[in-house]
Amino acid sequence: MMSFLRRKAPMVSLLALCAACATEPLPPKPAPPLPFPMGVPSAFATENPSWVTPTAPFKIADNIYYVGTEGLAVYLISTLDGLILLDGGMPGYEQLIVDSIESLGFDIDDVRVLLNSHAHFDHSGGLAMLQAASGAELIASEGDRSALENGFYLGDEDDPNLAAPPIKVSRTIADGQSIDLGGTRMTAHITPGHTRGCTSWTMTVRLQRMPTDVLFFCSATVAGNSLVPPQYDGIVDDYRETFDKTRNWKPDIFLSNHPQFFGMTEKRARLAAGDEAAFIDRETFPAMMTRLEAAFESRLAEEQSVGDQD
Repeated sequence: MMSFLRRKAPMVSLLALCAACATEPLPPKPAPPLPFPMGVPSAFATENPSWVTPTAPFKIADNIYYVGTEGLAVYLISTLDGLILLDGGMPGYEQLIVDSIESLGFDIDDVRVLLNSHAHFDHSGGLAMLQAASGAELIASEGDRSALENGFYLGDEDDPNLAAPPIKVSRTIADGQSIDLGGTRMTAHITPGHTRGCTSWTMTVRLQRMPTDVLFFCSATVAGNSLVPPQYDGIVDDYRETFDKTRNWKPDIFLSNHPQFFGMTEKRARLAAGDEAAFIDRETFPAMMTRLEAAFESRLAEEQSVGDQD
């Protein structure tokens, strides 16, 4: 368990692919639809060009690699039995991720597991095509399952601008459960609010010969969500649960699905200059959560005030 987490959660192994592969051959994969056609820029891509702007992939620490774009993070975790891919970026831009994976010397065919931080199109939109290319299974939370499988944005189900290609969830994971693949263990922590099933992930790597706790945080921004009326039932309580749950978290390495949240540009430059521990940072996450909690409470008060006037 991560040392920075102040509670103990059950470790339930959902994958034992190493043993399975030793006894049963993997089923044949469909021919991958590569190269992927590039998408027609959506309004969101036009407004946020960094989301679809390529950036050179790189190794963050140990077996964790960055394979996302300038503005949307996607992570590749290498193991002895294949690859884990966390998040899928924007729909229509899957080839950028594939190119990054291959430029690091890996192969999309070797991705065994797809994970998702949360079911919003900018992080789940590429998963369906990446699954078609790799044959990987998708493991996600029950809270986000309906949005992933139906391709909608929870609370705005009929808005096509917020839709994502549907993808079947192979199996669900609960808070505190883990996946194990090729000597790597990743543990799920349900941190709801931003979406109903927003899932943060933790793992331990070795850096400078020391065990190092890594947090891939989902999100706790309000962003486009409505609090009053609620985007989904229980959203206010969910946000508060997440702020309470994470209050004492101080990971050694904090990563998130938008690089600006953890200062990737500056840390990456230090890494390139030879600082192997550039991503060690135990202060940014708690400071960010303090700001986000204050912003949430301010937004809630504002929306309640407007609601009282109606």
